[in-house]
Amino acid sequence: MDVDTRLLRYFAAIAQEGNLTRAANQLFVSQPSLTKQLRHLESQLGVRLFTRSSTGMTLTDAGHALAERVPPVLAGWEAAVSETRGAARVLRVGFLTSTANAAMQDVVTAFRELRPGWRVDLRQAQWSDPTAGLAAEEVPVALLRLPFPGDESFEARVLFSEPRCVALPSAHPLAGRDEIAFPELWDEPVIVAPSLKGTWREHWLALSERDGREVRVGAVAEQPDEFLGAIAAGHGIALVPASTAHSYPRPDVVHVPVSGVSPSEVGVAWLPDAGEVVADFVRCCLDLTQSRRTGFDAYVAEAWS
Repeated sequence: MDVDTRLLRYFAAIAQEGNLTRAANQLFVSQPSLTKQLRHLESQLGVRLFTRSSTGMTLTDAGHALAERVPPVLAGWEAAVSETRGAARVLRVGFLTSTANAAMQDVVTAFRELRPGWRVDLRQAQWSDPTAGLAAEEVPVALLRLPFPGDESFEARVLFSEPRCVALPSAHPLAGRDEIAFPELWDEPVIVAPSLKGTWREHWLALSERDGREVRVGAVAEQPDEFLGAIAAGHGIALVPASTAHSYPRPDVVHVPVSGVSPSEVGVAWLPDAGEVVADFVRCCLDLTQSRRTGFDAYVAEAWS
């Protein structure tokens, strides 16, 4: 019988948390999707692994037996994957859209010069995973937005910052403005992503800059097209990085600079004890952002051109 290691990872998270909602948050998946995957695993094995009660998810006898076996299986698989990737001389780098910008090719070139024979495999993550693959250890290093959920578990450095703007439907009364003061947006409904939790939510909703004003959610959207489509339809607005105007241009959505909100920071983050290869990649990122700021600044400026 073949069982996807992803299903085992999902099972381990539920067993550890004893709660579907907390496990889904840890894995950056929706609760319905996690429930579906659990049922799929139970169907493959032909046994029930959990019983659900008002207090959460409790392991059955079969679940306890599997829970004892899964951690070493996953650890062995991860070690095998790490050794295989090391032998292949491929560095997997996760990124969120608009973080791997025009200057990233220079970073990759510098890394190849530092590590002859190595190549970089850039992996774009969905908006639903603000860790860009780090949380699931799909990649050892990633380019992402700071802060991000669970960032205290990883090493991270800021590379550059860019202003935040507001994405508005083109028919919005404020759409023709050159700049909008943030208090003018406090009463507007906001489009949010399901991954908005903790410090990630506080930052993108600018909670500390709302003077205690509550956020009114207009819609929840996970994919970029769905997110911008909700804005275009007039369901709400959203604070976004300035570069979003360049990454996702739409005639029915406008991006206007906002005063009174902190900028967005792009950083490089990596797994603890990731090794010297990752350290070299991080060093290339830091060196190039310090010595070639114009490459990054031009990319941000392009959003307003």
